[in-house]
Formats: sequence, C-alpha cells, structure tokens
Amino acid sequence: MGVHGLTTYVEGNKQFFQDVKFRDSVLIIDGCSLYFRLYFNHSLDQQHGGDYDAFSTLLDQFFSALAACNIQPFVVLDGGMDPSDKKFSTLRARLQSKIKEADCLSHGRHGSVLPFLTRDVFIQVLTQRGVPLVQCPAEADWEIACLAHQWNCPVLTNDSDFYIFDLPGGYLPFRFFNWTNLNGRYPHHWISARRYTAHLLCRCFRGMNQQLLPLCAVLSGNDYGTPKCAETLFAMLDLTWPSDGMKGGRGTGKPSSSRIEGLLCWLSSFPGPAEALGEISRLLGESGRHGGRGGGRKEETTMGQAHSQLWAAMQEYCIQTKSSLAAWFSGGKIAPGAMVSLTAPLPECLGLAAAGGLLSPLVWDVVVMRRVLLYPQVENSKQASSHDCARAIRQAIYGLLLRRRAQKGADTLVLGKGRGAQMVERPGGIALAQDVVGQDTPSQGNRDGTGRGRRGGGVQAQGLQVQKSVAKDGVFGGQGNSGGTALAEGSTAPICVEEYDRQHLNLKRNQVELLPPSQALSLDSLLQAPLPVRRKFLLEVLGVQDSVLAFSSPNLCLAVGVTVFWLRVASPSPSLLQLQALILGMVHGEVARNNQPGATGNQFSIPQLNWASEQGVWGRLDRLRVRPGERRGLDIGAAHGYSQWQACLWSASCLNHLLLQPLPTPHMSWLFSGSLVHGLLNTLSAGRTAESLLGGGPLSGQLYCSLLDALRNCSSVTQDSSGGRGAKRNRRGRRGRGRGRGGGGEGEADLSNRFAFLMNEEGFE
Repeated sequence: MGVHGLTTYVEGNKQFFQDVKFRDSVLIIDGCSLYFRLYFNHSLDQQHGGDYDAFSTLLDQFFSALAACNIQPFVVLDGGMDPSDKKFSTLRARLQSKIKEADCLSHGRHGSVLPFLTRDVFIQVLTQRGVPLVQCPAEADWEIACLAHQWNCPVLTNDSDFYIFDLPGGYLPFRFFNWTNLNGRYPHHWISARRYTAHLLCRCFRGMNQQLLPLCAVLSGNDYGTPKCAETLFAMLDLTWPSDGMKGGRGTGKPSSSRIEGLLCWLSSFPGPAEALGEISRLLGESGRHGGRGGGRKEETTMGQAHSQLWAAMQEYCIQTKSSLAAWFSGGKIAPGAMVSLTAPLPECLGLAAAGGLLSPLVWDVVVMRRVLLYPQVENSKQASSHDCARAIRQAIYGLLLRRRAQKGADTLVLGKGRGAQMVERPGGIALAQDVVGQDTPSQGNRDGTGRGRRGGGVQAQGLQVQKSVAKDGVFGGQGNSGGTALAEGSTAPICVEEYDRQHLNLKRNQVELLPPSQALSLDSLLQAPLPVRRKFLLEVLGVQDSVLAFSSPNLCLAVGVTVFWLRVASPSPSLLQLQALILGMVHGEVARNNQPGATGNQFSIPQLNWASEQGVWGRLDRLRVRPGERRGLDIGAAHGYSQWQACLWSASCLNHLLLQPLPTPHMSWLFSGSLVHGLLNTLSAGRTAESLLGGGPLSGQLYCSLLDALRNCSSVTQDSSGGRGAKRNRRGRRGRGRGRGGGGEGEADLSNRFAFLMNEEGFE
C-alpha cells in the first residue's frame, strides 16, 4: 500500500533504527520491491527494452551474497489487483504516469519504466536457484507481515506500510541493506543493515501505544486513499496538510513529514486507539453541528460515521498470529483455509501453479475482476500501443479462462484478504467485486472518467462501445471463426474483458471480446488433454506450423513461434535488418547460456565443437552494445517494433503456462537484451553483414542460419498482398538468403540433430 510521506520522515530519523550485522537468519523478502529496487538502482537499461541478461547476473550476485552470510531467503510476490477495488484509482493514476515516463524515455529525457519481462526473469532465476517463493492472489503486504510475525524474522522491502506493522523481527529497508559490500571473513560474512521496529518509534513518542500506528497511517493516507474526515481533522488540530502534489501518493516533502510528526505527537496523548477514535468523533461531530455551509443533520451524520470508517481501515494492519503461507514454504502446499482463495477460481493444478509464480497475475485479474492493466513500454507514442498486436493471444487466454465460467450455472469467487474473505455466488456469469462492495467502475461516457456504471454478467450495459479485435490473417477471424463469439449464458451480450492500455499519451479503456479458437479446449480438462492437443492449440493461436519449429533449439521454440506471429501482425512491419538483429541477439544468448558453469551443453565432450571460438563470437557481439551516454539517439521505430515483440512473447508465455507448457519455457534472460539488439541493428545498418559478425563460430553461424531461414520461409513472412514496401523488403531478403552461413555446409537435418544433441534438452513430454 504505502503511507504518504512516512518513509521520508522515518528514514530521516536515525533514532528509530538499530544498526545490525545481519547474518545467520531467515529473511522474508518482498519480491516486487526487490526486483524494482535492484533494476532501478544499478543503472540497467530501460530505454532499449531492458537488459535481462545483466539483470539475471545481478540477481545471482544478490542471492549469492545472502548465501555467503547464511541468510535463508523466502520471497513473497504480489499477485493480481485487490478484489475490493479500493486501490484501483491509485493503479490507474500510476499507469497514466508510467505512460508519460515511457514517452519521456523514448525522447531521451528522464523517466523510470520497468522493462516488460523483468518479473518473468526474476521468477525464473529464483526458480533455477531453488529460492523458495510464493505468489499471493492479490497484494502481498499483509501476508508478508503475518508470516514474518509467526516466524519472528525480519522483512526486507521498500514499503512504508512496514513502518506500521508490529513485527517483532523488525523491518530492514533496502536503502540501508548494504549487500554489495560483505563484511567479515569467511565463513563469518555479514551484511551491514539497519533494523526498524515499531517499538523504537513509539519509544521516542513518550512510549506511545503501538496500536495507534495504524490510525496514523489511515489518517495520513495510503494507496487506498485518504479519509474525507482527515483534512477537516488536521485543520482543527492545526497540522499541515500536504500540497496537491502529495495527495496523489508519491510526494514526500517536508510538509508531509512535519504533518506525520505532529500527528504522532497528538496520538501519543491517548492510551489507545479507542480513546483516540472517540476524540476524533467528538471533534468532527462538533464540526458537523457548528461548521459552515449550513451545518445540518446530513453533515452531522456523515461526521458521525468517521469512527467506524477509520476503524475498518485500521484492520488492514491487524496481523494474524498464523500465516497461511507457512505451510506452503514448509512443504509446497497451501493450508486448507488459503487453498480456497488461491484455487477457487481455477482448477487446483492451476491454482497451485499460480501460487508458485508460474502463472501471470493477469490470470487472476481476468478470472476475478475481468479486467487487465497493460503496462507501457518505451515505444512510439504516435503509433498504436505495442500491446495491440498481441491482442489475439490475450483473447485466447480470456477464452480459456472465461468460457468455462460462462458455461456454468453459477460462479463462486473469494473476495478480500485471508482474514476477511467473502464467498460470493451469483447465477449466470461472473460475480465481480463491485457487486459485493458496492463500488462502481468509471463510465466511459464522462471525460474525466468519473461516471458511474455497474457491471453485470456480460459487457457493461451503457456508455461502452464494444471493440471487436480480430487478429490479422484470420487466426481468430470473425467471419470464418467456427467457434463464434463467446456469450454469457442466458445473454446475447458477448463476454468481454476490460483492458486499460495506452492511446497516444492517455490511458484508455477498451472492451475486448473473448473469441474462442476453432478447436475447443476446456480449462477443467487440461490435465487430461494430451500434449499434442495442447501444443496444437498454442500453435493455432500463433498461426505457426509445427514444421517451422523443427530446426530450433527447444529453448527457442516459443520464441520462434512468437517471432513468426510478430512478423505477421506487427505494424509497421519489421524490416529484415530488425529481424536479423533480433536473431543475432538470440544466438548471443544461446552461446552464453550453454557456456555457463553447470550448463547441460558442457556435460558432454564434443571435440568437433570449439567453445573457445564460440566465446570469441560472443565477445565480438557483446562489444557492439549501445553504451550509456552514446550520442546516437534512440531508433524509435526499432524500439516500437521490439516492444511489440516483447508484448507478443509475454502474452504467448502466459498462454503456454496456462496450457501446462506444451512448448518448453524459454530462458527469458537469454532471449533478448535491448542494448545488444539495438547495437547490432546499428552495426547492420552501417553495412556490416551477419556473416562477418559470426565468422569463426560454426555453431553460432549455423544456428543463426537455421533460424533466419525458418522465419523467412514462413508464408506469413514471404507473402505481402499489398505489393508495397514489405514485398520489396522480402524480395531483398530472398536475394540475401546466403548471408550468415558460417562454414559447415551441413544439411538442415544434420544441423538439427547436432544442435539438439548439444543442447541436451528434454523432449516435449
């Protein structure tokens, strides 16, 4: 959540902390805070789409540092949106802000946007290292606090809410966790850190009752909003109210800090929260009777509700003594109470996969909220959002998730966090959070987005223009789709998902229909569905023939299928040089991946392959990266195209996991490195050939050649009905077909067998 201004105030007062030599301990880590902090604090690329290989290396260094100090990490991740919708306005505001920041980055100005696949790389690295992790259905703060309280261990995060929670083991802010400089000698390394506890803060305020801290947080305002009574109360107490820039939740200047200190001083005069709430009710009640604007019974009644509203908001910080996550970490299982909220909307196998971080939070958002927030990338804001080209893949995901629910007579959802979950059942269609808590979603009719409109079982009834989206080349062609449009049972309205995405520099809401593919596949029967059926489903969505993947490393199968899809649907169409640079980046990643210590490719002695020469090629490519501070500006057209590719890869990866991985999950950190791919594109544009870059590396050259030929031979690549520039580009590509062949002269079948043996990947099942 986050309490406005609290981090600035607390971290500016050293007396609230204890210096510690941290080692030999269990540590609960806020996963989302960790990957944000690591990425942004180490100057990793944002402008070119992200350097996931460098981020992967950084994660290895971080967890190696913990291991050197005998620190056992347990990582907890946020999941989907809060079903109560209390935070939705904050999420929309942040999304709008990130759209503007991404645009600033595209023009070489300051901005801060997390590259799109960072979370996926984070989860993969932790899984490969065996770091225990769990993904909560919604926001994880409360679950983290309960687990840390039960285990009596500290929490590592960057969230000011943990200055409010009563944690015996304390809170270690990232700012003071100096993991890059290990102290002491082996085997007694330790990390210099500062530990905060609520007891230390309250001791500085005349021994204030710690139970008053949640009231301070609620009155100060968090991501769930600031109570309307707070401004009136602060005026009566002569406390400084934050400027307009701070009410949005991100400003943390001096006025906000002094306000918090004044509020703490005032609260410290009460023995407990009951007495403080009673005084607040008394003060606001007097304001209601004698205040301006005519006073009146209505205002008095509103003020009288402050006690109950504040008390209810304070319960967000009330910790349970037993955590539902402890059972997961102890044996990979969810405790019975938590199992309901984690698996009710999904078959049990998928619910457990989601808890393990294998399913994207998008799945929860679609099933529970029927709403998706699509986060911006650095791209051309004058063009359509990069997410547009992946819409057909997302529609397949929506179809799998919602068609199953529409066919049932009733749906049961769990709303709220573990301590206050509600089972809600409504016949026909999906029971949404708004139907329970009485909050409405904004109507599209009003310019400022504040109009009201209830959501029913299907599409919203009024003020919305349903936007049909049909993938190019008829993958889900509306006219020829034998599956037809999915309809809610007993309704003629199509089932839609509410997507929030960029339109130019504004956040726009779109209604996207789920359009089931021609081949029916039930989510409930996925475990029984044979692998070829699930694989065929995925390839149909991508519009890819199985033969296209025959000459690919298993690690690259999904990436090749996605690239075929991207070449067909991307707008503007990618150039041949952009495709070549992308493939060279994949080759660079494959060589690096297979030359890592412990890589499966190194288990075998293959004399005819000279790894030293392959490493030479890797180094030659790596030196062509775009370096920070280079005078050459960003190629915004290339950035837009590669952002579309990442959007397609992310959506296809979500679908692949939902289908229980009919294609091997690729190592994301080796698939794409933005500074490398843009640097390679610059080099190719300057006249260098791929052949010259890959010279001396037979395996690299052969892999590049097989990938390029497979992609160029796809009908979707070579055909261009318009006969325009795309057709000319493809003709140029066919004339240059021999480029990139680095020695060998082997046939395609021999190359495929040799490369498959080298990779030593397991078969598809």
